[in-house]
Amino acid sequence: MAKFVIEGGYRLSGEITPAGAKNEALQVICATLLSEGEIEISNVPDILDVNNLIQLLINLGVSVRKISKDTYIFCASNVNLNYIETEEFAKSCTMLRGSVMLIGPLLARFGKAIIPQPGGDKIGRRRLDTHFHGLIELGAEFNYDAEGSLYRVGTKNGLTGKYMLLEEASVTGTANIVMAATLAKGTTTIYNAACEPYVQQLCKMLVKMGAKISGIGSNLLTIEGVDKLNGCTHRLLPDMIEVGSFIGMAAMTKSEITIKNVNMPDLGIIPSAFKKIGVDMEIVGDDIVVHGSTPMVIDKFIDGGILTISDAPWPGLTPDLLSVFLVVAVMAEGSVLIHQKMFESRLFFVDKLIDMGAQIILCDPHRATVIGLGKGGKLRGAKMSSPDIRAGIALLIAALSAEGTSTISNIDQIDRGYEQIDERLKALGARISRVG
Repeated sequence: MAKFVIEGGYRLSGEITPAGAKNEALQVICATLLSEGEIEISNVPDILDVNNLIQLLINLGVSVRKISKDTYIFCASNVNLNYIETEEFAKSCTMLRGSVMLIGPLLARFGKAIIPQPGGDKIGRRRLDTHFHGLIELGAEFNYDAEGSLYRVGTKNGLTGKYMLLEEASVTGTANIVMAATLAKGTTTIYNAACEPYVQQLCKMLVKMGAKISGIGSNLLTIEGVDKLNGCTHRLLPDMIEVGSFIGMAAMTKSEITIKNVNMPDLGIIPSAFKKIGVDMEIVGDDIVVHGSTPMVIDKFIDGGILTISDAPWPGLTPDLLSVFLVVAVMAEGSVLIHQKMFESRLFFVDKLIDMGAQIILCDPHRATVIGLGKGGKLRGAKMSSPDIRAGIALLIAALSAEGTSTISNIDQIDRGYEQIDERLKALGARISRVG
């Protein structure tokens, strides 16, 4: 099992460019199943989750050509639908959370879909109810095979558009329903739709393919079904989670780092949230320059209360970055409450930080109070294991700032979401090596 060995306590410097957005990639790659035409997607990140999904599509019979380092052409003109009945397909899906977004395209175009309980991070309950309730509203029949842990959906007479109010603004749920609705008869209206940039990008790509979607960027989407979709060309946004991770890394290691081509309009409140915990940065064109040598002081609320950083549906703060905010706050002066509302197991990695010398009170599965070490505070190296992608990057950030040597095992979890992270950090001066 591979691990990272990190010699911490060194400042980094230079420029780094975020890879393409993982969460967007998983959605738009699944959407290629909706058309027989060729779809060219660029800025695709070279990470485990995306590569596994691409291989899954290849196994389904989708033609995939890699024409450059980060650009692929997909053509789903000869899909082998029998493959979804195989054990191999089920096994592949259980290793990948993004596989759940195959349901909508398969159902819309072929009239049936089978999916096992998808894999992904073990960060608490991740319900699929929104996905299936939405598809049932469109006319799908749903069955759950408890013995094989398989979800089956199908339709005899095709899907029909309908008004629906989602019980939660699920990103992947919205994506699945939108993809299914593009080929449904009539008009589908989705209220309380997720409006994250990933969903916006998916909708924009579908429009380029010939779909009729209005309300993009809002929580009220209207989709007029069409008979077929065509090919198109699409480029992924830079990954905002990588951008936030690099901001945190620069601040934590007291480094001067420039993050290039971040696509500022789609970062939402991420930069301002980092400023609240004392990170000094400036926007130069479409780049972010982090002045990590500036001492960090955590803001207070106007009435003097302790600051709270919490996740919320877009345009609120993405839950994928709360682990990074937590670890950065460890080295700041002041206190902050980190409130992870969405997942009940995502904060358990703080035990590792406490072992490194952090002052953190885990209040309950959703909340942790960080009492910053402030100027002169230091963490010490430790042996750790990455429980999920985002906790993994947070532990890596902590290790880079700590005195002494740290080891992080189970780094496949980090590789699932961050492209060649060790090599990119070495280019900034990090002392990190991959062992095993």
